[in-house]
Amino acid sequence: LGVLWNKNVATVYIRKSRFTKEFVDDGDTFTLCIMDEKYKKELGFCGSKSGRDEDKIKATGFTVEHADKNCPYFAESRLVFVCKKLYAQEMNADCFTKEGKDLPEKFYATDDWHVMYISEIEKVLKAN
Repeated sequence: LGVLWNKNVATVYIRKSRFTKEFVDDGDTFTLCIMDEKYKKELGFCGSKSGRDEDKIKATGFTVEHADKNCPYFAESRLVFVCKKLYAQEMNADCFTKEGKDLPEKFYATDDWHVMYISEIEKVLKAN
């Protein structure tokens, strides 16, 4: 989170292989949900399973609500950032500094690079 281009922004990184990336790429907006510690088990499940293979919403019992522009979020969230995409760029091995030169081989050997999204925070909801 920060300020860039005189806008309040959130920067997120999503691997090319993630199912989530398809949803983020499909629209102009997306949401970031901040959840309480009591949902640690459910969030662990979400992070270890793909939505391509499992209905994670059904499995966790989360409730889907919609913000402006039909942007989904979980009603159980403590905070929700409604974000409008401004910039997207795939990470590149040539951009690593000399201190990070070994990272591409270690983390991107399968060519599953992260895409960086810079988005304007349009609204913050206190959902829960």
